[in-house]
Amino acid sequence: MRKKLCIYLLSFLFVLHSFAQDSAADSTWIKDHYYKIEQYIPMRDGVKLFTSIYIPKDSSQKHPILMTRTPYSCAPYGEDQFKPYWYSYEKTYFREGYIMVTQDVRGRWMSEGDFENVRPFNAAKTGNQIDESSDTYDAIDWMVKNLPGNNGKVGVFGISYPGFYSTMAAASNHPALKAVSPQAPVTNWFIGDDFHHNGAFFQMDAFDFYSALGSGFGQPHPKPTSALPHTIGYNIHDNYKFYLQARSLAGLTKLMGDSVAFWKDLMNHPNYDAFWQARDARNATKNLKPAMLWVGGNFDAEDNWGAWNAYRAAEQNNVGKDFNKIVMGPWYHGQWASNDGTHLGNVHFNSNTSEWYQQHIEIPFFNYYLKGEGNAPDIAEATVFITGQNEWKQFNQWPPTGTQNRILYLQGNEGLGWNKPVGNNSFSEYTSDPNKPVPYTEEVHFNRTRNYMTDDQRFASRRPDVLDFQTNILPQDVTVTGNVVADLFTSISTTDADFVVKIIDVFPDSLSYNKVDIYDPADPVRIYPMGGYEMLVHGEIFRGRYRNSYEKPEPFVPNKVDRVKFKLADIAHTFKKGHRIMVQVQSTWFPLVDRNPQKYVDIYHAAAADFQKATIKIYHDAAHASNISLPILK
Repeated sequence: MRKKLCIYLLSFLFVLHSFAQDSAADSTWIKDHYYKIEQYIPMRDGVKLFTSIYIPKDSSQKHPILMTRTPYSCAPYGEDQFKPYWYSYEKTYFREGYIMVTQDVRGRWMSEGDFENVRPFNAAKTGNQIDESSDTYDAIDWMVKNLPGNNGKVGVFGISYPGFYSTMAAASNHPALKAVSPQAPVTNWFIGDDFHHNGAFFQMDAFDFYSALGSGFGQPHPKPTSALPHTIGYNIHDNYKFYLQARSLAGLTKLMGDSVAFWKDLMNHPNYDAFWQARDARNATKNLKPAMLWVGGNFDAEDNWGAWNAYRAAEQNNVGKDFNKIVMGPWYHGQWASNDGTHLGNVHFNSNTSEWYQQHIEIPFFNYYLKGEGNAPDIAEATVFITGQNEWKQFNQWPPTGTQNRILYLQGNEGLGWNKPVGNNSFSEYTSDPNKPVPYTEEVHFNRTRNYMTDDQRFASRRPDVLDFQTNILPQDVTVTGNVVADLFTSISTTDADFVVKIIDVFPDSLSYNKVDIYDPADPVRIYPMGGYEMLVHGEIFRGRYRNSYEKPEPFVPNKVDRVKFKLADIAHTFKKGHRIMVQVQSTWFPLVDRNPQKYVDIYHAAAADFQKATIKIYHDAAHASNISLPILK
């Protein structure tokens, strides 16, 4: 074994050395062939936005423009300071002769104006009224008229928040804008992205993002600056302990302080009201003229929902559009833009999926629409990586033709099967104690891990407040391609509760998924046993009070059977022959998600005394057949 480890380490060091040499050569090439300018571009209302522009020195041909708009800074600032593109696949765009542009959005970093989080799209704006689409239009208009050597064609792309700005860019419909790729785009912060999932508040991401203890993103920004926001840092580095000691969201608000306006918005808009509805980026997906390439990761802990659902909205709102495609890989948030798409946590994909996407999808897409080269229209409607099979598949629609919804019913004795249960008054129950919540991962750490999206769930199976239901050993492969729906019949002893449903691939004890147990590159001595691994394929939470409406929540009637039905997510996974399918049900997922007091109160302003235990029953009988609907590819 030591010999194998030594060979592995030597190979790893060789790869690092080669990568460093290649990066140094790319750095020299880019600096020799490009120059950088910094420009304040005027908007229609007089506000000027800071823009960093890298221009080829080659004047023998015209060059396309590729732009990202960001709230995260277009640093480094200074025309002699180059962003290290040579460490990224984006160096290919330099070799291809693109004019590369990054712009600080309104009110962020070096740009003027007032910043507004997920600024609503205004389809009826007139005169000097602005939104993010008009800012993009004005920036593009200035660039095609003023940048030397441009060919009059512009593309826009960005990941996460810059993905939101890419969606808004598409809505500008500037005639020079030919291609847009929103990637993991922030789309709806109440239903599915980042800070809420089905009304449940993802406290850890939100608090860390906006507070001075975390990134400090929410700190006031009264004038242009290149300085980083002041951050304080946490005094406890165990996130489970830190958020439990905060006691409630009111406790986090006290720690946040009084200066972060958007945190107050989060706390004061608990339901899906006009505030959130106006901030749904799908409002900007009508009558889109640019070619659209939506990109996301099926293991994205932040914006998986946005990629799938913004694509769907664009499909519905642009019937007959020539190019509106989606690519979904087996990725964490932004992994498709990394150098390594071979694995996530303990789960391996048998190829570098990121590199394949970059070279076969994204770069050909922009080359075709901005340079007139290649064959981007041949990209399939949906290019999706099927984990389990570990293969890319091209489909002419999503869900694919031939997908059939089949129902897996929860059964007594922890069973899960295709036959509807018989009998009466059959249920499984657990006690949910918000003061001893179920952790979202087994390990102790502080920053929210991205690997939890494929983590082993055996730790949760051992908890008395987590229900397990699993099939017999599968006699053949089961490939799920589409949106999974949980349909639970439940009664609770209190007036509110959350419901977490996980879809899990249970590996055989005798043969691990990856053929061998996993060596951790960061700790080569550590071996993770993959036999019996319970891989999280996808998990989702639903706040029970919204079971009938996100706009008008309702309390439960204690001990009365009620129905909680919700979509989990789109899944692209093969449960292999010899594996099992497992469903877990629980009511806390901590500290990922805030704790429901399990009492029908304003959760955002609840006191510690409001938190109480609840007895949760999940029914599986003839009259109340709790189930999971799986879209299975035939």
